[in-house]
Amino acid sequence: MSTISTQLRNFKEPTKDQLTHVFFSIPEAPPVPPKDTEKQGSGDIEKMEINAILSFGAQEVEDSYAGKLHLLPPYLAFSSLDRKSVRFTLPLSTVRRVERLNARAGVYALSLSTWHGMKIIVQLTSLRPTADLFCGLLREALKAELQRGQMKAVKGFVKTCYSEGLVSLSGVSDNEREDGSLITETKEGCPPPETEFHGGLGLRFKFPGDPKKLREASKIKLWTTYLKNHGRNLTLLRYPQCTRLVQVGLPNRLRGEMWETLSGSLYLRFSNPGVYDQLLLHIQGTNSTSFEDIEKDLHRSLPEYAGYQSDEGISALRRVLQAYSHRNPEVGYCQAMNILAAAILIYMSEEQTFWLLEVLCDRLLPGYYSPTMHGTLLDQRVFESLVTRCLPMISDHFQAVDVQLSVASLPWFLSLYINSMPMVFAFRIVDCFFCMGPKVLFQVGKAILKINGEKLLQIQDDGGFLNLMREYFASLGDSAHPESADPRARAITRFQELLLISFREFAVISDETILSERRKYRNEIVNSIESFSKRSAVRNLKTLGRFTKEQAGFIYDALYKAMCDVPPPPTVAPSPSLLATNDGNQERAETRIGIPTFQVFLSEILTWARNEKIVINGFQERIDLEVAEHELIDRLFYFWDTSCKGSLSFQDLVSGLDGVMLNDLMENIEWFFNLHDKNKDGYLTKDEVLTLSESFLFIFRHEIGDAYLGAVSKFMTNAFEYGDSLLPQHTNSKTGATGPRDIGHNQPYLNLATFRMVVLADEVLESFFETDLSASFRLEPVPDLELPPASSGFLGDLWSNIATQDNRKMFNRLSDELGKTIGKHQVIYRPTIGRFTKLEEPTARESLISSPSKTTSGSSLDTVVVSSSSSTLDTSSIHDNGPSSASVFSPMPHFKAVNAAFMERTPFAIDDAGDDDDDSDLDMVHGEDDDQVMDEVDAFLEAHDSGLTEADKEVAKDLLNAEPVK
Repeated sequence: MSTISTQLRNFKEPTKDQLTHVFFSIPEAPPVPPKDTEKQGSGDIEKMEINAILSFGAQEVEDSYAGKLHLLPPYLAFSSLDRKSVRFTLPLSTVRRVERLNARAGVYALSLSTWHGMKIIVQLTSLRPTADLFCGLLREALKAELQRGQMKAVKGFVKTCYSEGLVSLSGVSDNEREDGSLITETKEGCPPPETEFHGGLGLRFKFPGDPKKLREASKIKLWTTYLKNHGRNLTLLRYPQCTRLVQVGLPNRLRGEMWETLSGSLYLRFSNPGVYDQLLLHIQGTNSTSFEDIEKDLHRSLPEYAGYQSDEGISALRRVLQAYSHRNPEVGYCQAMNILAAAILIYMSEEQTFWLLEVLCDRLLPGYYSPTMHGTLLDQRVFESLVTRCLPMISDHFQAVDVQLSVASLPWFLSLYINSMPMVFAFRIVDCFFCMGPKVLFQVGKAILKINGEKLLQIQDDGGFLNLMREYFASLGDSAHPESADPRARAITRFQELLLISFREFAVISDETILSERRKYRNEIVNSIESFSKRSAVRNLKTLGRFTKEQAGFIYDALYKAMCDVPPPPTVAPSPSLLATNDGNQERAETRIGIPTFQVFLSEILTWARNEKIVINGFQERIDLEVAEHELIDRLFYFWDTSCKGSLSFQDLVSGLDGVMLNDLMENIEWFFNLHDKNKDGYLTKDEVLTLSESFLFIFRHEIGDAYLGAVSKFMTNAFEYGDSLLPQHTNSKTGATGPRDIGHNQPYLNLATFRMVVLADEVLESFFETDLSASFRLEPVPDLELPPASSGFLGDLWSNIATQDNRKMFNRLSDELGKTIGKHQVIYRPTIGRFTKLEEPTARESLISSPSKTTSGSSLDTVVVSSSSSTLDTSSIHDNGPSSASVFSPMPHFKAVNAAFMERTPFAIDDAGDDDDDSDLDMVHGEDDDQVMDEVDAFLEAHDSGLTEADKEVAKDLLNAEPVK
């Protein structure tokens, strides 16, 4: 069995709106509760962006920033001009008040009050009509949110966020350890006490690492101050200090909430209350192939962590993975998902983990965890390209000694480095990943290669490469400069050195760079994956019949092209009651096509299943191919559906074609007879004889002359004549006449022997079954399908929008109408058989049934095959792109690397949870510890240009004390 996917062909370059949603971490289509239609208006409100200057009203310590304010109902978002200094995304349901400020003449400013009491001042710097229009749209969007009832939901939602308790007067709970885990006096096996805030397995099983070495207390202090001043969860404002604090590392207890806030999964959880619980109820008692794969990997998911040595952790991981695979059946489950979900569950609840997986697989890492893993393979190709450009010596050495970079780098990207380095360091990279985007994976990967450059130039094989990387990751906690006389230099660890090189030396790798490189190599990867899938599908066939592998490849090409034109229903697994087979194996899901796709497939390989029209209209001469529709094609579909599933698999098509394409004369006659024998009793009824005659007429509909029409007419005469002669004779008691007994139209009438005799009585029909029927099935190389064009600037996008298939059809219709007007429109149908090219009817030979009445002319059947005209498609010029033409980029090493990388994970001692009672030398005075953390924060500080002149800054300062307009 095989699963054939055309999803890669459906890829489209993201639009400007989609890229904006991705940048602000906003769900593409926010779901609307099923209420009255007048309450579902926020999604219909027009989007708009406007130039603005942002000031932070409550604090004067922050600078003002110029940028763009975006209204993306039901969200309001802002980004600075450099798109990295300042950014926020606010659900409109968290905006409590909007006032226009009474400012200087010519200044149009708004004051926004949020749920958490912050005051944000936005100066609209566009023209007055534009500012009025923006304010009007903002007013309508706020009204829509109020009518939807989302503003009432904010209060209950924020109670699930730990940051609410952190900034409150009560502060950190008394039952928390220093690392953020909960102190419980319950016995082993008992659940921990209920907490109001969402949290992960770390609350009970402790978080990885020593909290004193990780300086958890100081990080909590710094984040508490930031969250008090800059909002939290739904209202977080991301100023430059936010990114620097994330680079230093998130505190354990706050990490889960910050992950979902920075990634945008928080908005999905807010917009979809109760969806996860409903999914769990829906999947109870169900089964699927994804569920079986999940069970195999549950106990291989971070087994060194205490939480996954208990049923509690394994059960939580199982529920999250099953819920996601059920909600997204096209993605299902990929082997690397268990590592990600297991790591996330340490810091987040099941519901939080579920929505974060949704964002990871759909937006942050699209295609990474799909069945083809095309996103992973594409980014590996991009990574290799960046290494070749920035680290040419390493790239040249790898090529010289035939070392595959992806052997090590593919597991890095798939598991976000979690499965490669100690968790305490991998989670620091994951922090930066959610804050700064996928470019972090490339920056860290290149920094790893650069740091180990000298040693990499000495390796000779893949094994040496992997051993070197394993040794390096195990030493990330060691000093980067152990021999230095400067104590501050000795205090810098190898991991800190890795981050510094990643974000300073490789800061040139931007999101735009990654997108550009992906466009460049996407077609190469798609063709490589499709070639690999084709070989796998042919290899997985139970039987090839009399076909060669090359011919089976041609059948696959025609099927794939048909699936691209008319996509089949989604692939689903068999029902649970049918999963077990006789040999004990589990039946897997396979791709099956319906009649619409089958009609297109048959038109690709069968001449009489399509209409080939040569259209001449005075302006152009073209060949139009139309899919023919007839009862014979539907009959053929069900004839090949031997399993009676109402659909056909790749194996069904190969077996069906094998039963007709390689037959001799007698086998073809029998095949055609069985095709029309509905009840398979070895007889045709009178109605079936008429249906068979109509099938002949359909096949010969475009043939030149009356030869085939006369043959069908003669066939009908002889069939009924000799069918009647085989019936029992009956004497009429009234008239005394003797004749065949009358039978019903659905009674057995004509058997195979008689049918064969009638066919052989006609020269035309005999030649049709001897050669023409099999020859009408043509397995030829299918031209390479065009992939969606990559974005190539304004002119390229403009041309791709103009030169669409619909526009071509519209132009053809227009030219045809003009051709009819001037009298030059002509349509010529190309014959499907093409044996006779003259209008004269050939002389029939001596009948095999009746006595000869005419002599046969020896020259009457000296026929001429239709010669190719100037408009005939020349298939000989099409190159064979079958399985033999392998692509340069092969996915096989990558799949092998994944299997090897995820079988086991190297345990690191540094990940062991620290003992709170251990008096370490690192137990410092809190003030000194805070200073060290801020020194590390300042190490990442970069100049952020606010984009404002001194005069603009003065205006922004004046707005801080401005009064609302009365």
